[in-house]
Amino acid sequence: MSVIASPRGRSNPLNQHGIATSLALLAMTQFEMNHLRHILCLNSGSSSLKFALYRVAKDDEALLARGAVERIGLDDGRLWFKLARRNLQSAENGVFPNHAAAVEATFARLDGLHLPLPDAIGHRVVHGGAEYSAPAPVDAKLLQTLKQLVSFAPLHLPSEIVCIEAVAAKYPSLPQVACFDTAFHRRMPEITQRFPLPRALWNEGVRRYGFHGLSYEYIMDAVGARPPSRLLIAHLGNGASMAAVQDGIPLDTTMGFTPAGGFMMGTRTGDLDPGILVHLMRERGMDAAQIETLLNNESGLMGVSGISPDMKTLLDERALKPDAAQAVEMFCYHARKTIGALAAALGGLDMFVFTGGIGERAAPVRSMICQGLTHLGIEIDEEKNLTHADTISSAESACVVRVIPTNEDLVIARHTNDLISNN
Repeated sequence: MSVIASPRGRSNPLNQHGIATSLALLAMTQFEMNHLRHILCLNSGSSSLKFALYRVAKDDEALLARGAVERIGLDDGRLWFKLARRNLQSAENGVFPNHAAAVEATFARLDGLHLPLPDAIGHRVVHGGAEYSAPAPVDAKLLQTLKQLVSFAPLHLPSEIVCIEAVAAKYPSLPQVACFDTAFHRRMPEITQRFPLPRALWNEGVRRYGFHGLSYEYIMDAVGARPPSRLLIAHLGNGASMAAVQDGIPLDTTMGFTPAGGFMMGTRTGDLDPGILVHLMRERGMDAAQIETLLNNESGLMGVSGISPDMKTLLDERALKPDAAQAVEMFCYHARKTIGALAAALGGLDMFVFTGGIGERAAPVRSMICQGLTHLGIEIDEEKNLTHADTISSAESACVVRVIPTNEDLVIARHTNDLISNN
């Protein structure tokens, strides 16, 4: 698989023809007049790299292509892509030993499709620590800060740093922007950011940061310029969290110091009695690495079911496998209990939004979560729920319940374009 040598050095087959060249030059002129840019969004996980290429201008936001490199570091890796406006999608197997190789394969695939090369790269960065509360250009200082924060998000930050460095090594002049998942929550009141720990730990950065912020930003934009006063958003996926927003300002959230906090998730525990960790260290001799693996990879839906962290799989299996049914029931119970707590913080609910993979597609989970919440004004219409309607609450429901697909990549593209436009 060949890789382009420079983000500006690719030849265009159309340039063999004078008419095509003239048209291309005219189009480029129009694009410049509209300040059009192509932004490549990179979202790296521990063993995957998702990418999306957007065309962004003042009055034009268009997805050109998206895809992912999966199973990085394994012998059976896979790269897939889909062009948004053409009926073209494909997948290929390969070996991608690390995230740097995945970055190279991504650029090579974009080049092979003759797609526009990016004017800038926007990265989803899970943790910005106490220092970064807004998207920021990638520079040496930012990279150094991220390396110091690795212990705050050990599942995410190492691969994100590798991707940033891989792009910088290959295309040093290409602007890169870090978009932080923690930034949305930095406006929360200090009382909700603090843990009940000695004040010295707050000064060392031990506080509630919250995550899924890029998703929450998108939902806030989708809700509109005048959001309801008491808004609760549930991002439910392999990672799951909720955010309470009062009068358009973040009030509280479930995830805390790391993305392992909050309520039950696909493979993560959510909040635990800290005495359990002391017990495991004393009685079973578990060290930090073993506890980290337990909390992040072996718990949640996976740990309770013993089958899978995938909600769809568990819903399919629950009729015949009691452990699968119990895992689903626990997830919904924990989510429902969390809604009650955040509704108390908000003083009631005007709107409740489901988003994320489970929130958008698992109608049975939405139904189970909402059962028993009539005291909060939540009543759903099961027929609307089964069809994944935008609004699934009944006409009698005092709280509007909506299903809004999220789009973190578009938020990244917008932030990146805005930042490079102002520099």
